[in-house]
Amino acid sequence: MFHTDSWDDFDNPILFFDSGIGGLPYFRRFWERNSVGGGSALYIADREHFPYGHKTREEIAAILTRLAAELLKHVEPRAAVLACNTASVSALDVLRETFPSIHWVGTVPAIKPAALASKTRCVGVLGTDRTIEDPYIMELAKKYGSDAKIVALAASDIVRFVEEGGERAPEAEKERVALPYIQRLRAAGADTLALGCTHFLLLLDVFRRLAAPDIVVFDSVEGVVHRIEEVLEAAPSRGQKTSGAVLLLTGSAPIEPLWRIRARAFGMDIHRLDSLHVPEEAFE
Repeated sequence: MFHTDSWDDFDNPILFFDSGIGGLPYFRRFWERNSVGGGSALYIADREHFPYGHKTREEIAAILTRLAAELLKHVEPRAAVLACNTASVSALDVLRETFPSIHWVGTVPAIKPAALASKTRCVGVLGTDRTIEDPYIMELAKKYGSDAKIVALAASDIVRFVEEGGERAPEAEKERVALPYIQRLRAAGADTLALGCTHFLLLLDVFRRLAAPDIVVFDSVEGVVHRIEEVLEAAPSRGQKTSGAVLLLTGSAPIEPLWRIRARAFGMDIHRLDSLHVPEEAFE
């Protein structure tokens, strides 16, 4: 476990952004493969503005621009990852334009492999309201599944379920929230499913179990991690003062016990952003 109480401990960290817990499976896969030999990572869970799924593109872009600007006063990251589909479709272009010196990596649903694998030519996509409604998702669907029917379902209740501790719930409770969506996709004739919200990765085993054997579930973890690794090859580190990962929570509320449990489970230290001297007014 890495412990810190100062921005001075970080040199060239990798930044991960999500509205909450959803991006942690992406962070974990990346960290398992790339933490050997040192390096530091900051995972920012924007609990203050959770959920993103009901906000407009403009609201999400403004939130993330302010958050990134404040963080960049303190650290110079090797790369920044939007480990959130909603944030990526809403704000990735804005962030790249606003902060062109930063290597930004986005996350989008695995529609391409799901469409290519579909035999019934009916592809399911689960996401937040904001992701499902975004034109970019339909563009992906047209590009890779032009002859396929796309059944796009908003599942914001699952996002909240996971954020509030659903990843630790009994299996029967997990199945209760996931099953209605699998049933709707099965009734529509879908034989593949692209998970379009990173929160759903915390229930991946449940989705796969309920969907089998006739619906194959796809996620974007490997593709995103591979892209991060490609970016880092072109952005070598200057050398690290420390080695480890820290989970940072936005907002001035105390750190809840559930978040401390999560930090321990992922081998991370945990802080509120203001405890590392980021002014609270930056997130109002």
